Amino acid sequence: MTLTTTAVLAPLLPFLGAVVGLLLGRRSPGFVRPLAVLPTLAAAVLTVTVAVGQGGGPATDVATRLTPTGSLPIDLALHIDGFAALIGVLVGVVATCVQIYSTAYLRDDPRYPSYAALVSLFTSAMLLVVYTGDLMVLLVGWEVMGICSYFLVGHYWETEAARAASLKAFLVTKLGDVPFLFGIFALAADAGTFRITGILGHVARDGLHHPTLIALLLLAGVAGKSAQFPLHTWLPDAMAGPTPVSALIHAATMVAAGVYVVARLLPVFAASAAALVVLAVMAAVTMVGSALAALAQDDIKRVLAYSTVGQLGYMTGALAVGDRGAAVFHLLSHGAFKALLFLGAGVIIHAAGTNSLAAMSRMGGLARRIPDAFWTVTVALLALAAIPPFAGFFSKEAVLGAAEHAATGHAAGIPGVAGWTVLISGLLTALLTAAYATRLWLLTFCGTGPEAPDHGPQPRAMTAVLWVLFLPTVGFGLTATFLPAWFDGRSLTPTLTTSVLGTGVALVGGLITYAAWRHTSARPSPDHRPATSRSAAPSASTRTPLGVVAVAEDATPALAEELAIVTHPPAYGDAAGAPDPADPGRLLLGPLHRHAAAGFHLDAVYSALFVRPVRAAAELVRFLDRAVVDTYVSGAGTAPRWLGAAVRRAQTGNVQTYLGALLAGALVLGVAAVLVATGTGA
Repeated sequence: MTLTTTAVLAPLLPFLGAVVGLLLGRRSPGFVRPLAVLPTLAAAVLTVTVAVGQGGGPATDVATRLTPTGSLPIDLALHIDGFAALIGVLVGVVATCVQIYSTAYLRDDPRYPSYAALVSLFTSAMLLVVYTGDLMVLLVGWEVMGICSYFLVGHYWETEAARAASLKAFLVTKLGDVPFLFGIFALAADAGTFRITGILGHVARDGLHHPTLIALLLLAGVAGKSAQFPLHTWLPDAMAGPTPVSALIHAATMVAAGVYVVARLLPVFAASAAALVVLAVMAAVTMVGSALAALAQDDIKRVLAYSTVGQLGYMTGALAVGDRGAAVFHLLSHGAFKALLFLGAGVIIHAAGTNSLAAMSRMGGLARRIPDAFWTVTVALLALAAIPPFAGFFSKEAVLGAAEHAATGHAAGIPGVAGWTVLISGLLTALLTAAYATRLWLLTFCGTGPEAPDHGPQPRAMTAVLWVLFLPTVGFGLTATFLPAWFDGRSLTPTLTTSVLGTGVALVGGLITYAAWRHTSARPSPDHRPATSRSAAPSASTRTPLGVVAVAEDATPALAEELAIVTHPPAYGDAAGAPDPADPGRLLLGPLHRHAAAGFHLDAVYSALFVRPVRAAAELVRFLDRAVVDTYVSGAGTAPRWLGAAVRRAQTGNVQTYLGALLAGALVLGVAAVLVATGTGA
């Protein structure tokens, strides 16, 4: 089987699995799990085969004409280089892990057949984006992922949070997709083709007539899909969906697509210094703002969601300084440890019966009860904090090294201000990342108090997947010396300066957070009785659970998570924070904590600027429709009705009346005729 055939089959198999799963899921439930796992597993094997066959050699580029359009043709094109090959492996492996994990996580969910089919379709769409060489075909996969995210985030559609989150994710990403579509058309019109290789060749040979406009239009779509400021607000709310979906979206599919598209089209962005500066500023604001917000969240998944936003900021920062090798390197390592963190969070939520860090900090023995999650999540948090020798250290230092290279003027064509912006914000974010990673670990695994209700042993399908993802989390960074041959040839080895600075600020952030936790945990906490699904005897401990804890012994992982999502706002007042005086994040952020927990009120700003005006305009249109348009329509019907009523009254059925009226009418006509004839009427 040729490399081309293998690459075509990789996205095709999950697509066929999704179609068959949707058709047979209800009628043949015994086939649902095999149809979910086997095609995705086969696709993962094929992506590995493609990567091995492609290696670091010349790109594979084949195409066939799909249809003539009268102007620019659309091709079924395949373009595979080292970037596409390795990202395809990431998508296949993470999607397979998610499907296997979901067989246990959603084992009793009645909507599992449609869920599994949508995950397969999601995987197929992302592989299409990765492997295609035509922008219009890429747009198809891009939009299919948006539809899949809408349905998957809204999987728990009985809950208000899931319904609102799915709609928000769809609308915000579509808001970015509109300029993205115009950017594709403008780019193709300028270059004379939708083929990516043709576009890049045109840019290198003749340049673009409007590079800044095109780059900014494309950047709007990337900001929406990859959750970058100011279109990042949908991603934390998307945590209302099932945890395996969060792992898939954050690690290998939707949010990675935007970064990948910029990496593929980087010469287009590099043609405009202004676009690179905008990209750098966007990355800096995203990194720092999301890290501050993560430090204030109470929902464990929202912490990880804001973490994803920040790590994507590192990737876009690397692209802003012209190093797509560092960006994709961090994309790959982040995909491994972030998938591990989310799937580990699913195990933790099931074991604890809550998604609240405040409640977990008042539970004892959680680390002992879930040793698999404890060890794997601990290592993943170390990778997130960029502590050597784990994968996150090498990839994040590659980004910081690229920023230093640009800041010192050693990157041709890259504005120095972009380099300094990414470097300074990246170091500050490294400190904050270590701080919120340490806070999450301390509140989750170092709590004291009564043990959480026992939900039984964790399913083996869930814990085994954690160890599979543990391997690249630990060892992928060691490939830094080999990856340049697959990428652009630039070194990805950490430099001494950024390694010392990055690791130093990370250690400082972790130690400060630990000291703050020791200080706050020593305070006497108020005696909050837990609100549980059944009565519980009060504990003699002064650190009783805070908020809501699910105690049903037979609660499945998905049910425990759904209950946690539903009960968090009533228990704490909102979906993000918790009034916990023992939270070290509250001490570290001070008066900024309230604003950080609310995402710096960007939702309120958007509501004031966009939602309320649109609703007001809709109300005005409805008023005009009812008070003006309906009045004319009703009048057009009322006038004939009144005339008919008047004429109906004349229909008495009396012949004498009819004859009298006839004679009177004839008399009037006769008089009128005489008057006209004699000229009196004049």
